[in-house]
Amino acid sequence: MRRAAVVALSVAATLLLAGCTSTDKLAVDYGSGAGTSYTDDSGAPVIVKASDRAKAISFTSKDETGTTVSMAGFLGKVVVVNFWYAGCAPCRAEAPILNSLHSKYASQGVAFLGVNTVDQAATARSFEEQYKVQYPSAMDVDSGSVRIAFAGAIAPTATPTTYVIDTKGRIAARIVGQLESASILNTLISDALAEGK
Repeated sequence: MRRAAVVALSVAATLLLAGCTSTDKLAVDYGSGAGTSYTDDSGAPVIVKASDRAKAISFTSKDETGTTVSMAGFLGKVVVVNFWYAGCAPCRAEAPILNSLHSKYASQGVAFLGVNTVDQAATARSFEEQYKVQYPSAMDVDSGSVRIAFAGAIAPTATPTTYVIDTKGRIAARIVGQLESASILNTLISDALAEGK
């Protein structure tokens, strides 16, 4: 029993150290512009080169008003998908950033879609009214269909998580954690728009 505890502690320490190494590598790769295939929860984006992108995301869900939403309805557009829920403090903090970018890019055909992972529709609508959210949210608490569609190598590992989807419906970038400012997401949206031209 004691030996098993020592082995478990050793494995945990190794994983912890490996995580530090991974984060250090992330910082170097991101700073140099070289890292495009890593996953990290530090807030730095995961960027997927067009040639490395998996197949298009596919799901159908209902939004907070009961209207059907699906990725098929967004094909041909750059889409920003934000996983959130009302009790999430970082989600509340980043709402103005998402709203400002939604307003900035609405005339350029960029779509925004929230994915509420916890709340029922009434709670989601209350949040959206309070924070003046102008785009719909898929209500994913009961079916989990949107989370399933995003499962894989760059799945949403925390809430909030924000994705930029290219015009072919494929994941182009992911940011895990609170958006601290508009700048990184703004750049990712601009890059995705430029690709589509």
